[in-house]
Amino acid sequence: MSGIDTQGHGSASMKIAQELANDIMAGKLQPGDRLGEVVLAERFDISRGPVREALRSLAGLGLVTFTPNIGASVRVMTAADAKALYEVRAALETEAARLAALNVDDSAKAALQPLLEMDAHSVASHPSGAYLHRSSDRDFHNLIAQLSGNELIRRALSEELYPQLVLLRSQHKNVRGRGQVALKEHQRIVEAIMDRDSELAALLMRRHLTASWKAFSSQVETNVE
Repeated sequence: MSGIDTQGHGSASMKIAQELANDIMAGKLQPGDRLGEVVLAERFDISRGPVREALRSLAGLGLVTFTPNIGASVRVMTAADAKALYEVRAALETEAARLAALNVDDSAKAALQPLLEMDAHSVASHPSGAYLHRSSDRDFHNLIAQLSGNELIRRALSEELYPQLVLLRSQHKNVRGRGQVALKEHQRIVEAIMDRDSELAALLMRRHLTASWKAFSSQVETNVE
């Protein structure tokens, strides 16, 4: 049991939601897995009220679904879900890249270059593998969202959309990546941002995400409902 502090349902439900979200992101809970309130209440040594609130919170983030007469389960994403997710991602990240180029300063440049070097090393170690998606504070797309300077865009991407992308990828572990190509695309985007060329940065980001969607959809369309 996790021994979660039961002082206040709101606080407890937030902690439960975070732990379950972490389990989903790490693949410990797979798409389609049941999330029974009784089992979870026993796991966290707490009443079912905070568990129910936590599950509703995760449903609001697109990680959990409720089915009549069945209850909560980890969301299984359809082809339509995946397409909609990438469409919203393209719109928000294109604008994030444009704003990042307008706002770029020395500290932003100092954060971007080491991240690219780290990713280049990872891709070189696995040249035929997928592009490595790191923890939120060391991920390329998360960093661009932060550098946009727009808190609404950052929250929409980092706190709502990206967790759903992780869930989508966990549903398709057999999808081959395009690491080397994606890295080159990232490098060009960073060059445009550092040159403060906002229109080019936006264009390159949209092209990058369009290519990412084409690669993803072509490999999983027969596996997604």
